[in-house]
Amino acid sequence: MKAFVQISLKEGNERRLVRELQSYSQIRNTYLLFGEWDIMAEIEMSSAEELATFVLEKIRSRPDVRLTSSLIVAGQ
Repeated sequence: MKAFVQISLKEGNERRLVRELQSYSQIRNTYLLFGEWDIMAEIEMSSAEELATFVLEKIRSRPDVRLTSSLIVAGQ
């Protein structure tokens, strides 16, 4: 399953987080954004449960992350 995770940071360390996210094999692409959201990560997982665990453990647990929003792709 494919999902996009929008990430809002507390401070401006966008490029560092993008580099770290790109090191995970589950991350297909990352995008720097203007506006309320700072980064969008395109993620490929086998299940919603796996996605939830990844987002909670690898993204939301970071002290510099203020907020995330996960958008699961329903179809193309």
